[in-house]
Amino acid sequence: MVELRGERVILRPLRSEDAPRLAQLAADPEVARWWPDLREAELVEKAEGKGDSTCFAVLHEGETIGLVQYHEELDPEYRHAGIDLFLGAPYQDRGLGTDAVRTIARHLVHDRGHHRLTIDPVAHNARAIRSYEKVGFRPVGVMREYQRDPDGTWHDGFLLDLLARELT
Repeated sequence: MVELRGERVILRPLRSEDAPRLAQLAADPEVARWWPDLREAELVEKAEGKGDSTCFAVLHEGETIGLVQYHEELDPEYRHAGIDLFLGAPYQDRGLGTDAVRTIARHLVHDRGHHRLTIDPVAHNARAIRSYEKVGFRPVGVMREYQRDPDGTWHDGFLLDLLARELT
C-alpha cells in the first residue's frame, strides 16, 4: 500500500503502533457514539491485515487524527468499494474528514479502478452526511434498523453512493 496525499491530510497504511492513539481517539464520546467498542486489539488486527478492510491512519500536520478504511466487492458484476472513517473529536468540523474521504475516493477510482463507491453512516449523523455530499456522494436511501448499538438499540443507516464521474 502507498501513502495517499490530500490537500490537508495524508493517508498512511495503518501500523500496529497507531492502535493506542486511535483507540484513545475512538474512546471519546463524540466518536464512540458512531464507532462503539473500537478497541486497541481490533485496530492491531486491522493493521496486520486481518479482516476484509484496507486501513489507513489519517494524519494532519504529522499527527494521527483518525482512521479511514475501505472494502472491495471484486465480483465483476457488482464491483464497487465501500468507505468508512472516523476522526478524533478535536479534528472534526475543520474540513479534514472531507479531505480524507475525497483522497480515499480518488485512490479507489483512479488507482483501484472502481466506478462506484458507497458509504453508510447512521441516518442521524448529519455532520458525516454533509461531509460525504461535499465529495459528491448522493443519497440512495434509508436502510431501516441497519446498525445495532452495544445496548441492543437499532438505528437506521443512510446509504449514499458516488459514481466515478461525480467525484468532486
